[in-house]
Amino acid sequence: MTAVTFAPRAIPVPFTFGSKRSLHLIERNMMAYRRMWLILVSGIFEPVFYLLSIGVGLGKLIPNVTGPGGHPVTYVEFVAPALLATAAMQGAVFDSTFNIFFKIKYGKVYDAILATPLGVGDIALGEIGWALIRGSLYAATFLCVTAGFGAARSWWALLALPAAVLIGFAFAGLGMAATTFMRSWQDFEWVTLAMMPMFLFSTTFFPLGVYPRWLQVFVEATPLYQGIEIVRGLMLGAVEPALLGRAAYLAVAGAVGLAISARRLGRLLLS
Repeated sequence: MTAVTFAPRAIPVPFTFGSKRSLHLIERNMMAYRRMWLILVSGIFEPVFYLLSIGVGLGKLIPNVTGPGGHPVTYVEFVAPALLATAAMQGAVFDSTFNIFFKIKYGKVYDAILATPLGVGDIALGEIGWALIRGSLYAATFLCVTAGFGAARSWWALLALPAAVLIGFAFAGLGMAATTFMRSWQDFEWVTLAMMPMFLFSTTFFPLGVYPRWLQVFVEATPLYQGIEIVRGLMLGAVEPALLGRAAYLAVAGAVGLAISARRLGRLLLS
């Protein structure tokens, strides 16, 4: 008589965006960084160095450039908002990629966390929340520096910090989602490959009009460009309804990344 075998059924992975329990994970990360505070604050200096070397130094040799609405602005005023948006991006991306990968593959931190009432949605939301805190720290510090250089023309610049948080949310969600597909440290070269062109071409140092049209279309589709345009418009007082559309773009990108992260974490940790 032939024995009948049954293939094991895949266990459905519950999907959730997380809950207030995710605050415990943020608290855990804060405690972990008490002894690594120098690593935490090191990301503050990179955009400041760029501002001093390129915005201030090179800015002495560059005449006014075209800013939002076609109005001329100084080179420092043009570059500073872009570097603020970049600081928020980098703070969020590095915490939601390399750190997350280590915790999944080597630290096995999430396996221990899942033994508590926290679920995969809480892990995703908590880690993205912590990445937002780190990115906001960089952005807030850099905003104070830019104010000292007179790069903020309008009181709308106060909203640049919430805009930086939104930028961090978009990149933290997308970064964490991408990390769940990584198989080794070598795969993170794709993260660098994605971030470097955005940093160089997303109107960080040059207006969009200097690029050929095919490159303009590519730049306009990137989340960093959307974030830079929001921060630049707020800091220079060029506030227009189009900024709301750009903010919606970043919010949707972050929400999609969060959803993918929660689902992928469920498959990696519960299946």
